[in-house]
Amino acid sequence: MDPTEFLQGSTVRISEETYAVCRTDHSHPAAFATVEDETETTVVVEHDDVGSVDASAVESGWKRLTFEMDLPFELVGFLATVATALAEADVSVFVLSSYTTDHVFVKENDLDAAVPQLEQLGCDVTN
Repeated sequence: MDPTEFLQGSTVRISEETYAVCRTDHSHPAAFATVEDETETTVVVEHDDVGSVDASAVESGWKRLTFEMDLPFELVGFLATVATALAEADVSVFVLSSYTTDHVFVKENDLDAAVPQLEQLGCDVTN
């Protein structure tokens, strides 16, 4: 499977919400996502909820770009293709994957650089 074929005509939705990525010791009930590993817990919350998170570190100002498609597990290189295109525009990413799709977070002030890169890949980027 060719990842560029999946990107052609695909919809990428930009979240209305702005998010913060927080390092903490426990999950948070209002989190968009929680990642726990052996050393830390990371929660992604809407910016307005940051004050309710007992966080040791916070990185704010992220917009969520959701690829609105079902991505098969056999698809190799999808995120590499997206991340490479964004890296060419000097856009840093924070990525979360769900069972069927990927969410790429970019800094709000990088949206103007990120959107044209995704459109060049054939994506329809929308709010």
